[in-house]
Amino acid sequence: MKRIFDISISTIILVVFLPFGILISILILTTSTGGIFYRQERIGRHSEPFKLLKFRTMKVNADASGQLTVGMRDSRITKVGYFLRKTKLDEFPQFINVLLGQMSIVGPRPEVQKYVEMYTKEQKRVLEVKPGITDYASIEYFRENEILGNAEDPEKAYIEEIMPAKIALNMNYIENPGITQDIKIMWKTFVKIIKR
Repeated sequence: MKRIFDISISTIILVVFLPFGILISILILTTSTGGIFYRQERIGRHSEPFKLLKFRTMKVNADASGQLTVGMRDSRITKVGYFLRKTKLDEFPQFINVLLGQMSIVGPRPEVQKYVEMYTKEQKRVLEVKPGITDYASIEYFRENEILGNAEDPEKAYIEEIMPAKIALNMNYIENPGITQDIKIMWKTFVKIIKR
């Protein structure tokens, strides 16, 4: 049921979003050097790695100087990228990941290997389900980049405070699965973006 739901909603969203996606692609290509998409290896269900898709919002090879984005005014973010991140439009290509079966619309946000290696045995339970585009943690930490931007040590703040809190929210999600809960999370995410 969840897979059918994911495919149906993702297909509708991608078809409706296509004209905007073309416009965004043109803006990315004409305002900065590099490709349209950013592909980053993330860890999915059962610890299987996959390439997560986003519209490119940073300069080429920007993650060589760190994988955390510190604040919305990170100098590595392009002008178009700032707008895409603020509106969360950079995340839309992940509906392709959903169609490919690598992700669900709702589920724990996938992490990079570096941080997954820090999970405890209990925390690794979040890897028993497909990762998602949005979840309770994404709503709660909607301004995560800004929080990290104000932290004295962003890496430490993420590892010791934000990551455990997000995993706890995800653990609660996987204990109470269901389409009704997914729709609720999708609606809350939509409202959060609109209010922003």
